[in-house]
Amino acid sequence: MKTFTPTPQDIDRAWFVVNAENKVLGRLATTIATRLRGKHKPEFVPHMDNGDFIVVVNAAKVKVTGNKLDQKIYNRHSGYMGGLKQTKLRTMLQTKPEHVLQHAVKGMLPKNRLGRALLKKLRVYPGAEHPHAAQQPQTLDI
Repeated sequence: MKTFTPTPQDIDRAWFVVNAENKVLGRLATTIATRLRGKHKPEFVPHMDNGDFIVVVNAAKVKVTGNKLDQKIYNRHSGYMGGLKQTKLRTMLQTKPEHVLQHAVKGMLPKNRLGRALLKKLRVYPGAEHPHAAQQPQTLDI
């Protein structure tokens, strides 16, 4: 018996909508990363993109545990000397709530061109509306 290796024609991708309201950030991100990678499918291979598309709504209403709202810090650097910018999680949730979930999922994906391709299949919206009704997404309960 030969080992089955899927080809791009064998992959069927589905669209899912996830409601992030009152969900814990890390646990939500691990489930989303697993679905994006395709590890829930029996035909998973680590070198191919065979995951699903994920649309996340209500990203501004995600929850965190402990004191992370005031202690978790996001760093970015301008490239110039002294150009380190630091932002707390509380401020990020008020200004750019979609970046919080994208950053958490990005850290759980491979750090190569496959990971960058997987991240393009994640769509995050701070409110309850999304423009992907034409893809007929199914709701994913987490």
